[in-house]
Amino acid sequence: MKGRVLIVAGSDSGGGAGIQADIKSVTALGGFAATAITALTAQNTFGVHDIFPVDIGFIQTQMRVVLKDIGTDSLKTGMLHSPEVIDAVCAVLETEAVGIPVVVDPVMVAKGGASLLSTDAVATLRNRLLPLARVITPNIPEAEDILQWAPGTLQTIEDMKTAAESLKALGSSAVLVKGGHMKGDDLFDVLLDDDGFYIFETQRIDTTHTHGTGCTLASSIATGIAQGLALPQAVGRAQAYVVAAIKGAPGFGGGHGPIDHGHTVSAFEGI
Repeated sequence: MKGRVLIVAGSDSGGGAGIQADIKSVTALGGFAATAITALTAQNTFGVHDIFPVDIGFIQTQMRVVLKDIGTDSLKTGMLHSPEVIDAVCAVLETEAVGIPVVVDPVMVAKGGASLLSTDAVATLRNRLLPLARVITPNIPEAEDILQWAPGTLQTIEDMKTAAESLKALGSSAVLVKGGHMKGDDLFDVLLDDDGFYIFETQRIDTTHTHGTGCTLASSIATGIAQGLALPQAVGRAQAYVVAAIKGAPGFGGGHGPIDHGHTVSAFEGI
């Protein structure tokens, strides 16, 4: 049940999100993580302080050498910060990863508010990457941005269903609209695939330590897909993993702190 996952995303020096969160999540769920790093960020719990882009050709080379030798059972994309990077990644997906399911986390804004996707890249994301996705995992503001809807449009589960249908019409095989930005204590994620809607319900946890939850959820879904789980089961397991990780957050940092990615292996502590 190992499952190989190739992650194409940015690095978070604080260890809570990005490639670091992805590797931890895939490993904690029993998968094998390989990476193609798209950018380096100087980041802590207070936000992103600087970004150093990786050469586009080198991003492609990272992907190609992994695909050629190790291979992968699923791919997960995270921070793809410019139209050129998105185009370059799509070029590899279209030629050397045909038929491999892709989980697209449309990373647009960091937890601290820093933009991680240039404005002109949104159209490229919409037109080039989304049609290649097995599933996309936008939160509510990201869904509104991709659809060019006014902020605050999505208020209810029915709104989220409508957004999921509109997003799926852009070409993705499935859409998971995450409801963490909804008001109230009852939170809902809405999954739409070819079999219809699935609603996942959780309770809001009163904490500021939620840095990296989007990256973590997407990479956890990619792990489930790589291990042969059906998409609804992969989403359900990923959501349960993230909830437990939030509850066990170590409390590091003075801002939006990291979650406990290692909770599934904590039984081995002290051995």
